[in-house]
Amino acid sequence: MWVIILGLCAYSPVYGQKKSSSQLKQEKQKLEKEIANTQSLLKKTEKNQQASLQQAAVLRQQINNREKYITTLNNEILQIEVQQEDNQQTINTLQKKLEYMKTDYAQMVYMAYRHRRLMDKITFILAADNFRQMFHRLRYYAMISKSMHDQVAQINSTRDELQQKNEEIIQLKGQKLNVLSGKEREIKQLEKDRHQKTKNAEALKKKSQQLSAELKKKQQERKKIDAAIQAAIKAEIAAANAKSSKGSAAKTGSASSSGKSSTTTASASSGTSARSSATITLTPEEKSLNNSFINNKGSLPWPVAKGAKVGDYGNYPHPDVPSVTVESHGIDIMTEAGTPVRAIFQGEVTAVLDIMGSKVVMIRHGEYISVYQNVTGVKVKKGDKVTTKQTIGTVAKNSATNTYELHFELWKNDAHVNPNSWLARR
Repeated sequence: MWVIILGLCAYSPVYGQKKSSSQLKQEKQKLEKEIANTQSLLKKTEKNQQASLQQAAVLRQQINNREKYITTLNNEILQIEVQQEDNQQTINTLQKKLEYMKTDYAQMVYMAYRHRRLMDKITFILAADNFRQMFHRLRYYAMISKSMHDQVAQINSTRDELQQKNEEIIQLKGQKLNVLSGKEREIKQLEKDRHQKTKNAEALKKKSQQLSAELKKKQQERKKIDAAIQAAIKAEIAAANAKSSKGSAAKTGSASSSGKSSTTTASASSGTSARSSATITLTPEEKSLNNSFINNKGSLPWPVAKGAKVGDYGNYPHPDVPSVTVESHGIDIMTEAGTPVRAIFQGEVTAVLDIMGSKVVMIRHGEYISVYQNVTGVKVKKGDKVTTKQTIGTVAKNSATNTYELHFELWKNDAHVNPNSWLARR
């Protein structure tokens, strides 16, 4: 009897560990928004005869989004299957445990009944030789009563858990069917998009000469704008360094009031020649901002809340007109009318330029400068301090294609860097 009681007291329920799927759901919701956004842009470009290249770029983005979404659905199906298997194993374990507890409980009841026939409880307690023995006999009966009560509670709890796990299995089967149905729909849409891509490629091929001429003209305009932006950045670097040098000279002059002017001049001269004019000299406050900017590499918000990337950074053959080489210092994001342009990080507006009819906003974050081109309704001016995601204007219309596109660049001092490495993944 004591062995049975100790075994029951040592018993503890076994629960199946449920895996979290919150991250997978977030990724799925994010892709659903991207697909809805690109689908909306595609409908607009279908009606716009001048936006054939933009339509092809958005279509590529849409296909990429659908492929990612199908992969996410496959992962979700796999996760559901793993949960089903875990639940089934838990059910098997609980069923075995329930049978074991029923057997033990039956044996306990039988042994309690057998002892009751030999001597009733009161007589057994009063027949003790001393109070110590009486106390132990009382404790013995109390433990038996508690163990039987606990065993009944555990049996009922295990039955409830079994029922819950069976219900979860049914729910998971329903979820799996829904995901499979969604996957089939996405595969069909993906095939339609791929067919449309092939159709568009054939149409673009027929007017490749016209598109080639348009792209070359656009590239020439881009080079002029790039040159103006680079000149503005160099001017900003020179102005920042001149301001820093003036402050340093003032401090040096006050510190050397003993009249050693030749030493001061030589020191200032050597400092100027040692410092590169293409590198911004940072104040302590700017160094802190610069370090904070660097620490956020790969997680900076996009300059627009939603949109499709239709032009990438670097030098590469145009994906639809291979005869034209694209030379881009940034990325092009196509979006809808009225989309706000926002600062990717806190900093100071160093310039608001009008270059060839295109408004350009430049914001400095230490030695890094973010450039936003094709902005209208600019809400900031030179010298303004801005915060992360602060609206600085709206995306302007591209007159050549009748679409709304933002060109975004990121510079470190006077050298452009790949913004894809700094912006958060979408």
